[in-house]
Amino acid sequence: MIGDKKVLFSGMQATGNLTLGNYLGALKNWVSLSDEYECFYSVVDMHSITVRQDPATLRARARALLTLYIAAGLDPEKNCIYYQSHVSGHAELAWILNCFTYMGELNRMTQFKDKSAKHADNINAGLFTYPVLMAADILLYQADVVPVGIDQMQHLELTRDIAQRFNAIYGDVFTIPEAYIGKVGAKIMSLQDPSKKMSKSDENPNASIYLMDDADTIRRKCKRAVTDSEGVILYREEQPGIKNLLDIYCACTGKTPEEAVKEFDGCGYGQLKEAVGEAVVSVLSPLQERVKELSKDKAYLDGVIRSNAEKAQYISNKTLRKVQKKVGFPERPRQ
Repeated sequence: MIGDKKVLFSGMQATGNLTLGNYLGALKNWVSLSDEYECFYSVVDMHSITVRQDPATLRARARALLTLYIAAGLDPEKNCIYYQSHVSGHAELAWILNCFTYMGELNRMTQFKDKSAKHADNINAGLFTYPVLMAADILLYQADVVPVGIDQMQHLELTRDIAQRFNAIYGDVFTIPEAYIGKVGAKIMSLQDPSKKMSKSDENPNASIYLMDDADTIRRKCKRAVTDSEGVILYREEQPGIKNLLDIYCACTGKTPEEAVKEFDGCGYGQLKEAVGEAVVSVLSPLQERVKELSKDKAYLDGVIRSNAEKAQYISNKTLRKVQKKVGFPERPRQ
């Protein structure tokens, strides 16, 4: 806890391009949290290199993601928005936590198994210990809450286990983080396979709407969205393609599924797709304009990057120094 506020930590990887699902499911909802929590939002570029990256592309995407955070409405005066790689405590704490994490625990991580299958030619130690770095990300700031999806819940449970194990040996060093249960963002599915989530790593370019897609591209992708042959617009599991389009429409317009179904009563699928496309364009166009404005102001962004990294480093050092003392490292000379 910092002051009167509980601490919230979250982050996104600087790989691929963020999708409409990332925005409606997570980023959009982060904006409302800064009044209630002391928020740390990291561009987790250290996690990104478990898979080979082109250096120039990774740097560009990291800056683009940080810019998107601000463009989406995250105030860098209220929230700490920073690059993971700019705060040395992440790597330092991860090493210590590695020594309190068991091989059997890491072997059970389903994400390691999935990524190993996808990248069989590069099953590296970083991929194996990825959850420990994630634990360090969270524990470094004594986070009380962490917004996580189902796919990351296993990692949060491991973080809690590591923290409890360390505390059992050395006393109450770490806050035990809880999953953030608040307003649930819209769960946006693939436009081409509505049985799976919209993903920035999908190989089918028509499956995902990217935040920087132009208006014509967005409309075209919506028109190509998979539906069915029933010919009726209802909000039900038996029509996953139609349900997904209605979810997107409702998330963009603020309407309820019931209101949307009533609005499209008697309409064809083409009319629904057209309306969804326009709704998405109306939401993303202002965001894209703000990104363009911010991107032109290099001095402002550089200032945010510097000041927020200093804030993150200062706060994280408090935890790191305490941990280092507990495990028996010699005290560092004061600068």
